[in-house]
Amino acid sequence: MRKYDAVISDIDGCLGPETTEPMDTARVVELLKWNRAAIETGDRPVLTVCSGRPQPYAEAICRMIGNNEIPCVCENGVWVYDPKDNRFLMDPAIKPEHLDAARAAMRWADQELEPKGIIYQPGKSASMSLWHRDTPFLMAQVPMIRERFAKEGWPLRVSNTVAWVNCDLAFVSKATGIARLAAERGLKKERLLGIGDTMGDMAIREMVGFFACPANADPQLKKVADYVSSKEEVEGVLDVLGRIKPS
Repeated sequence: MRKYDAVISDIDGCLGPETTEPMDTARVVELLKWNRAAIETGDRPVLTVCSGRPQPYAEAICRMIGNNEIPCVCENGVWVYDPKDNRFLMDPAIKPEHLDAARAAMRWADQELEPKGIIYQPGKSASMSLWHRDTPFLMAQVPMIRERFAKEGWPLRVSNTVAWVNCDLAFVSKATGIARLAAERGLKKERLLGIGDTMGDMAIREMVGFFACPANADPQLKKVADYVSSKEEVEGVLDVLGRIKPS
């Protein structure tokens, strides 16, 4: 009998690099084989994703790894995408005024940040992820961004990953997305395994019974992990899966 009913993994820094380097396709194929076996035999949990990436990107990753069974969390919880029924479910707590605030923030970014070389990731519906080629310069803008959001009354939380500044609705997160995913499939916390690499993935850690990190994870996140792999990124994920592989 399998111990877990689903594995929920971040994408960047876990299934692929945080940089723009190519994904390790040979090892991604191993994830595909894992999910095919999980779906065909039921002897192991299906691997799905929980990411700040836009829904189309997360859907593409699910297709790459052969997950057409378990919903995935996209845009830091804004969307739960169900590949089994091809359903796109926005968090019902998000109202028109919240979408208006996110779009107003994007318009401000177009006017005030883009001239400084700061751009936002396209494809998001109710959040904004900012990037600049000079990461320290980008991170130095965080206090100013927070101050502007507060002044405008935009209910956006500002946080960062390795190279991005994320501006998300304060009441939406990976944790709320996983809660919706679990409710959709009747999954229990103690039977979920999570994998993450940055402090933003504390939201995954809070929602699963067992949490693991690849070797490249933030040292502070490693402190709260149940297992830390000696291998990085996707090799680390495969290492974690190997520890729950049926004998």
